Amino acid sequence: MYPSVDKKHEMSRTDKEPAKIEVQRSFPPLDESHYNVRPQDAAFYKKLTGIEDDVALKQHILDVQAKAYKVAPYGCIYLFSFTRCILMGLPAYQQVVRIGRECENPIFLDIGCCFGNSIREIVVDGFPAAQAIGSDLLPELWNLGHELFKSSPETFPAHFVGGDAFDPEMLAVAPPVSAQTAGVPSLDLNNLISLNPLRGCVSAIHATSFFHLFKEDKQLHMARALAGLLSAESGSVILGVHIGAPEKGPVKQVFNNIEVDMFAHNPESWISMWDGEVFEKGMVKVEAELKEAESFGPPGGNERFPVGLVWSVTRL
Repeated sequence: MYPSVDKKHEMSRTDKEPAKIEVQRSFPPLDESHYNVRPQDAAFYKKLTGIEDDVALKQHILDVQAKAYKVAPYGCIYLFSFTRCILMGLPAYQQVVRIGRECENPIFLDIGCCFGNSIREIVVDGFPAAQAIGSDLLPELWNLGHELFKSSPETFPAHFVGGDAFDPEMLAVAPPVSAQTAGVPSLDLNNLISLNPLRGCVSAIHATSFFHLFKEDKQLHMARALAGLLSAESGSVILGVHIGAPEKGPVKQVFNNIEVDMFAHNPESWISMWDGEVFEKGMVKVEAELKEAESFGPPGGNERFPVGLVWSVTRL
């Protein structure tokens, strides 16, 4: 997601200066010509909303997009990338599905969840909704997710924890738990006001289009913070996709003729960061590869999503 400059100071839920998101953020008025929902994604939306007519579905999505863009003029909202089912396309997705079906009291966390799309993907495939948590700076987006998918807290009992993930009161860095020290505390997910009580308890963490919002030091900080939440149980996983590059370092990307500065890892640097810096060497198996994403926007358009770093970090 790519927040606009003028929203930066509004998004923190505390009086503290929010963590700076190191990208240029300015987006034009909405343009529905970018609407290009893939058949598989349309089928997903139809299943959850009950809207079978393509024209009616498009108008419904446009209506929610307009409301969301007023709150958060993010690139993912402007370009309709929120309509894409990304999580289920990740190589480690079936690992998360198995956790949801086979583990006792599994917990799924989607960091930077926006409307909660990814949570709905995994819930459709059997993960208990009451054991899923979304987190984002803006609770308005979570509420609009209910409107987007025609759900309610009663029909979709996943949880939301809003706040700045760089605020230690929201998410503090803690060392990864070991198998020897790991416990199974009794958690009341209904009353969470921060992510810190989840330390060592989360079975699967999803972070897509998230890490590339920050510079290298902040990416390492966030990796360490998420690692502290992950369960020590073998098979627990953190997974996602974000902008990468063949060579580690600053990159410039263009979205709809807008240049954006970011910091990108390559697969080798991303693997070494998790296996050796974040976790002790040998505690995790890290897989990462670069993939070029599909084009977005109207059919026949020549604009492409940048090279994506697709990755997973699995506890051994």
